[in-house]
Amino acid sequence: MKINNFGPSGINPYKRELNKIENVKGTAKSASDKIEISSTAKEMQQSSQIPAQRQAKVDELRMQVENGTYKLNPRDTAKSIVDFYFKK
Repeated sequence: MKINNFGPSGINPYKRELNKIENVKGTAKSASDKIEISSTAKEMQQSSQIPAQRQAKVDELRMQVENGTYKLNPRDTAKSIVDFYFKK
């Protein structure tokens, strides 16, 4: 039984795919991405610093969690979740 080749003979499809990948890598090296942050965005980052009072509360809560002394009120938590999803 004779099987005839279909399509172009002598071309390895895997080699062709490898060549495509190498070509893409070669073009990616020549181009470089660049990002610029506007002065307005920089000002917004500086003004959004956490106030000292809030940071103190966060630090206190973190210490309570790490020490195992933080007590969670399940009723308040459940009420907050329900209020969040069903508020009108």
